[in-house]
Amino acid sequence: MILKLYEKNNNPADIQQVVDVLNDGGIIVMPTDTKYALACNALKERAVEQVCRLKDIDPRKNHLSVICYDMSTISEYAKVDNNSFKLMKRNLPGPFTFILNATSRLPRIFRNRKEVGFRMPDNAIVREICSVLDAPLMVASVPFSEQDEVDYLVNPELMDERLGSQVNLVIDGGFGDTVGSAVIDCTMGEAEVLREGPKELDLG
Repeated sequence: MILKLYEKNNNPADIQQVVDVLNDGGIIVMPTDTKYALACNALKERAVEQVCRLKDIDPRKNHLSVICYDMSTISEYAKVDNNSFKLMKRNLPGPFTFILNATSRLPRIFRNRKEVGFRMPDNAIVREICSVLDAPLMVASVPFSEQDEVDYLVNPELMDERLGSQVNLVIDGGFGDTVGSAVIDCTMGEAEVLREGPKELDLG
């Protein structure tokens, strides 16, 4: 099932439909400010396991990522020192994933690796969903292989054709991007850029 959403003036019933799917442990495909992503309510451990299976990632070996609505929400689910807080405050919302040590507020599956990626995309659709959901979203970029056409990676209608039987809802928020977010490790005190993204990190 595909649902068209917009940067503003969405029908509250449409946003509530998405939130109901997430609260029921469902999986969605949604836009971000970079690539489209698989997403679920991060506090629903079975849904997180299902996203990991769809993406073929092992939560014991791979960092998992979550999207939070604002900095205070990130501070609930991550251990954030002053330097990391200032760095994130300068760059979020934006196309960055900050790797931080998770708190016990996240389900056990996130704490296999201790570190979790935290995002706050500059995308109004995502932010509206997060605001109404009042919980973080676990996210992973849409599965993509070398055989796939780039069109599939950016076009939600093609994603619905491919993934519609495996997810509960595909959100059409317009065409996506082919570039992932920058990844910054903040677990060792000094921020280290592990992967460059579409925007340069503002170090202040």
